[in-house]
Amino acid sequence: MSFEAPRFSRTRFSRGGAGAVTAALVAVLTLSACSSGDNGTSGNPGAPGGLLSAAPGATVKVDITPAPGATNVSPATPIVVKATGGTLTDVIVTNTAKNKPVTGGMSADKTTWTSSEPLGYGSTYAVDAKGADPNGQTVEQQGKVTTLTPAKQANPNLLPAPSAVAQTGVGVGQVIGFQFTYPVKNKSAVEKQLSVQSNPSQPGSWYWMDDKNVHYRPKQYWQPGTTLTVSAKVYGVDFGNGVYGAEDRTETYRIHDSWIAKADGNTDQMQIFHNGQMVKSMPISLGKDSTPTHVGPHVISFKAQKYTMDSCTYGVCQGQPGWYKSDEYWTERISDDGEFVHMNPNSVGAQGNANVSHGCINLNEENATWFFNTLGLGDVVEVTNSGGPPLPVYDLYGDWELSWDQWQKGSALK
Repeated sequence: MSFEAPRFSRTRFSRGGAGAVTAALVAVLTLSACSSGDNGTSGNPGAPGGLLSAAPGATVKVDITPAPGATNVSPATPIVVKATGGTLTDVIVTNTAKNKPVTGGMSADKTTWTSSEPLGYGSTYAVDAKGADPNGQTVEQQGKVTTLTPAKQANPNLLPAPSAVAQTGVGVGQVIGFQFTYPVKNKSAVEKQLSVQSNPSQPGSWYWMDDKNVHYRPKQYWQPGTTLTVSAKVYGVDFGNGVYGAEDRTETYRIHDSWIAKADGNTDQMQIFHNGQMVKSMPISLGKDSTPTHVGPHVISFKAQKYTMDSCTYGVCQGQPGWYKSDEYWTERISDDGEFVHMNPNSVGAQGNANVSHGCINLNEENATWFFNTLGLGDVVEVTNSGGPPLPVYDLYGDWELSWDQWQKGSALK
């Protein structure tokens, strides 16, 4: 199981072109602006917000939203400046601490300006907007926006780590997962900001494993050659309990050829299928009666030419019945419950005849080497007639044990 270390984003601010208006948004915002007096000017032009100046008889009106004095504004809601009865001539939004403007865009008719760059948490921004009516009479409106400082910021870490599969791609059984660094209370709000776009298009859905982990899988195994664009637009999203999204994340995955191994506990044989065609069959030994291999689809999540297997990792430690610790070779993990496909010279005599392992799929050296060099992350191992229970859905990639109807019920949006 491989997750990337949390990455904390930094918001960058840059100045637009001449006359370009600038602004931004992110956390929860507070905007101050005062209405004008009867003579069209504010009682205190130097105050933090208000109508700074207005020409006598000016018909143009400039409004800034979120509304004056608003608090706890969604960071996904942009700052918008609108002119009625005229057009905007200039809008500047500045980080007051850094004295740096932030970017935004003007509509073609110059009546609306919208921020296009997120603000940083815990910062204050000054808004200065100017407008003019058809007669050239002008108005200048000012206000301030202050973003909150979240109690905690949650990063969206991806499973599998994109860097681990960038060169090889992943198999047709690969499940996509986000692991957040803090629990998510507002699951529906967060899930709305998650997406997986598949090309070619294939139906899929999210399933919440717990408060920190959400997985995505298609209705059936991915089609070979599929490209997946995975996004989490969670920066500024309220996770609940004072937690907000720390950054947005977009990554691309490639699905390689279909490799599916089918291990049968009755025949003690494993057949290997490449893009639907059987290319190899090999004798195996599955888990014995006291430690049967889980039945159902498994997905390869890790591989190592040498790996130390220790039963203490799942609670059976030295001095207890059933304890073991040994170095195994040509290993590929197929569950977090300690099940691997690997070479075991001690069980070669039983391979093809009896199930004697602790739950792993044992192979001889030649077959284990071939399997290791041929199958990898995201490829599928389907186990039948093992005498074991189904792989639990929470066991890393037990996702495929659920029917499509069951899987869809795990979405927070259902």
